[in-house]
Amino acid sequence: MTEKIEKQGLRKKMITLLNSISAEEKTAIEIKLEENLFRSSEWKSAKRIGVTLSQGFEWNTFGIIKKAWEEGKTVCAPKCVPEHKAMIFYDFTSMEQLEKGFYNLIEPKPAQTKKVGKTEIDLVLVPGLIFDEKGYRVGFGGGYYDRFLKDFPNRTVGLIYSKQVTSALPIEPFDIPVQKVITEKSE
Repeated sequence: MTEKIEKQGLRKKMITLLNSISAEEKTAIEIKLEENLFRSSEWKSAKRIGVTLSQGFEWNTFGIIKKAWEEGKTVCAPKCVPEHKAMIFYDFTSMEQLEKGFYNLIEPKPAQTKKVGKTEIDLVLVPGLIFDEKGYRVGFGGGYYDRFLKDFPNRTVGLIYSKQVTSALPIEPFDIPVQKVITEKSE
């Protein structure tokens, strides 16, 4: 129970920090995050990329989606299935195939997109509020990504601001780390 309380405090603190970043600073950080992602071997070798559709204080993923399409990559995004606390990814080829869904998240419209099996996704960009140096993360508290990643066989990357990285986090048995954390300072 203390780990849950501690994670809630960490979430609140990080959301406050992220909301305090000016629009100009946010854009500058996002440009560097994208450059470092696009230089990574994980990006270069991926043919299909799974990405959460950002909003609010989250790091903008729409530039990443556009670049993936320009490079001929396939992009898929998750749709939440709340009754199972699960996610299903769908390929989409235009922003018109997206809508507000569960918890006001931007999600693919299943009738206009193609469902994708998790083994078909080469790289998943895993969102999170705080990551530690081993790739463990504190997300938004639903456990959707941990459930998805439990048997995900391919590459995972956390793309975040360096101030979102800490030396260690409270880890629970079901937490699944990402394989690589990329920041605006990554080489």
